[in-house]
This record gives sequence, structure tokens and C-alpha cells, in this order.
Amino acid sequence: MTGRAVVKGIGHYLPERIVPNAEFEATLDTSDEWIRARSGIERRHFAAEGENTSDLATAAARAALDDAGLTPDDIDAIIVATSTPDLTFPSAATMVQSKLGMRHGFAFDLQAVCAGFIYALCNATALIQAGQAKRVLVIGAETFSRIMDWTDRSTCVLFGDGAGAIVLEYQDQPGGTSDRGIHAVDLNSDGRFKDLLYVDGGVSTQSTGHLRMQGNQVFRHAIEKLTSAAETALEKAGFEGKDVDWIVPHQANIRIIQGTAKKMGVPMENVIVTLKDHGNTSAASIPLAMSVGKARGQIKEGDLIVTEAIGGGLAWGAVVLRW
Repeated sequence: MTGRAVVKGIGHYLPERIVPNAEFEATLDTSDEWIRARSGIERRHFAAEGENTSDLATAAARAALDDAGLTPDDIDAIIVATSTPDLTFPSAATMVQSKLGMRHGFAFDLQAVCAGFIYALCNATALIQAGQAKRVLVIGAETFSRIMDWTDRSTCVLFGDGAGAIVLEYQDQPGGTSDRGIHAVDLNSDGRFKDLLYVDGGVSTQSTGHLRMQGNQVFRHAIEKLTSAAETALEKAGFEGKDVDWIVPHQANIRIIQGTAKKMGVPMENVIVTLKDHGNTSAASIPLAMSVGKARGQIKEGDLIVTEAIGGGLAWGAVVLRW
């Protein structure tokens, strides 16, 4: 028998306000057609005034707990992957812990920008396999609308707000490729590429800042690095691209998603795409897409999934798991 971190439940939350591409036409030299052609995005959600990242995360957490048939009393730890926490400290995760009424265990944030959820899955799996926790609530939540430069048409039309959450649970599995749960992870970063995607402010510099991105350069790195991470994770787990039922990619740009799938030899019919409705929700995009994929009836128990993401740092990685 092999102990694995298995997905027990999943859920997501999107703010009520929907912002179509056409809304940007009044203030920017852009159009719905221009945005769709270059990104694949048609609309996104923005958090309401007073609606913070921890609120989105808590709503997604409750949905995941309901899906798992569990309560906060059943959870040992909470990890929130976010680059847009409510406050510098304490962590958004401890705020979620409080809002859920959870008075035990531990909670912390993890920051790896768009790759944050991949990093969080790895950390949660390690905690479970080390015996530190039996069940971990892993959340990706962002309010990127709060760090946009609304005069920069190359970035502000790409991002949205949202949250997704999964419950990972320790389970004994037979010990083969048919095991449910996380099979392999591949994590990477290279700080030389900081200037390709960053926020030009922060606590130490005493400014809030806005997101800045060299889109063409990020695109150039993305397909190669995402494919490499996914193939490395598959190799670690003893699989090949032909074994994959679903790719659940970070939802950043449709051309990156298509290019990565093509390079891996996986048809687009086997890729979960939610980009057009949500935009880029950074660390929230993968759990959000997984939750939508399950709700659509695409992802089913026993399916082999590869999920991958790249973000500021640059930081990137992939996870192979069987649902």
C-alpha cells in the first residue's frame, strides 16, 4: 500500500460582477475583437468594493467542503496561494480559518504568483505524506483587479478575480499507476527573469504598485517551460502524454494553452479551458478550472490529469494526479 494525497472535494467562487471586453472600449484604445484575438478572453469577474481575497477564498473553501461532505472540524491545515492578500499580515489563510470557525490546526499563505496553486499542492502533499496533516484545504484566491494599471491596455484586460479550493486527504492506495491522488510534482524558478512579470511596488518600497508584464517575452518562455515541467512530472510518475485524460492548464492565454497541448501531443478536446469566461485569475485559475471541469461532467474519478502553470519569478511547475 502507498499513502497518497487524494482529492476529496472541490469548489470555486466568482464575484457577482461580470466585466465584458466591451466595457474597456470606453476608456482604452481596444476592442472586444482585439482582446479575444490576442488572449481568448471574453469576460472576467471583478470583486465588489469591500470584497477581499479572504472572502473569495472562504466562499470557495465552503464549496469544496460541501463537495467533500466535510466540515471545518475535519480539516487540519489551510494553505492559501495568493499574490493579493487582504493585508501584509496576518495571512489570508488565517482569516479563512477564522471565517470558517476553525479553532484548531494551522494556516499559512504561499506566494508564487500564477504558479502558486502548483506550489501549494506540492506543500500540502508533503505535509500529508509527512503525517503532519490528514486533510489540507488548498485554496487559490486572487483580487488582481486591485493591482491593475487601468491605462495599460496590454495588461488590464487580461486579469480577473476569483477563487478555487480543493480538499486533499490522506488515503492508502494499492501502490501503482492506477492509484488515485497526486503522483508527481515538478517545481522550478529562475529569478533572472523578474522583470518580465512583476508588480512595481511593495511593502519594502513603501508603495502599492501595479502589475507590469512583457507579454511577448513571457509567451516565449511559457510554452517551453510548461511543456518541460509537465513532461518531467509525467516521467517521474511513469506516464506519457498519451496516458493523459485531461490537461488543466493555468488560464492565461489561449495561444499558450494550445501551444503547450500541441507540444505534449494532447488534443484540445482533452484540455479544460475556462479562460474566455474568467480571464487570468492567477493562483485561482487552476482550481477554478478543475471545479468547473468537474461540474461540466468532464473530469471524472479515475481520470489522469496534468496541471501546469507559469508566473512571475519566473516560477513554474506541474502536477500529475489521478482524480
